[in-house]
Amino acid sequence: MKYNFTLRPWTTADLNSLVTFADNTEIAKFMTDQFPHPYTSENGKAFIAAASKGSPLHIFAIDINGQAAGGIGIHPQTDIHRKNAELGYWLAEPFWGHGIITKAVLQIVDYGFKNFEINRIFARPFGTNKASQRVLEKAGFKLEARFEKSLFKNGEYIDELVYAVRRKQ
Repeated sequence: MKYNFTLRPWTTADLNSLVTFADNTEIAKFMTDQFPHPYTSENGKAFIAAASKGSPLHIFAIDINGQAAGGIGIHPQTDIHRKNAELGYWLAEPFWGHGIITKAVLQIVDYGFKNFEINRIFARPFGTNKASQRVLEKAGFKLEARFEKSLFKNGEYIDELVYAVRRKQ
C-alpha cells in the first residue's frame, strides 16, 4: 500500500492520534527517555504546546490520511555548535516499511537548510536501530562516529551512532 503524507504544524486536534500512536514500546525503545512510555494525554498536551513554539517552526507532525502519525523535527544548536542542527523523528508502527520516513527526512533537511543558518544536520540513532540507520543512509547522511556502549536504555548499554549531512556548497 502506498501512503501519501505531509509535514504540517502540530495542533491540539492531534492529541488523540499522538497518544494512540506514540504509546508504543517498539517506538519508545529507540527514543531518548524524554519520549515517555507509557505516553499519556498529559505528555501529548505538553509536547504539542512545545512543538507549536518557535519561528520558524522546527517540529512537525507527519500527517497520513488526516491524522498525526508521527513527528519530525530539526533542532538548531547553540554556542559553538550553532551551525549545526539535530534531526529527530518517529513514525507510527502501522506505517513502517513504506518509505515515508526517508521522504520526510529529505523534506526536513531541505527545510532546515533553507530556514536556519546551519551547515550540518546530524542524527544520533541507537546502534540497535538498523531501520533508522538505513533511512539516514538512503537520505544521504554519512556515518561520522560510533560511540561504543555510551547510552543506557532499558537496562542495557548500547552504541550511539552519529550520522550527518552537510549543506551543499
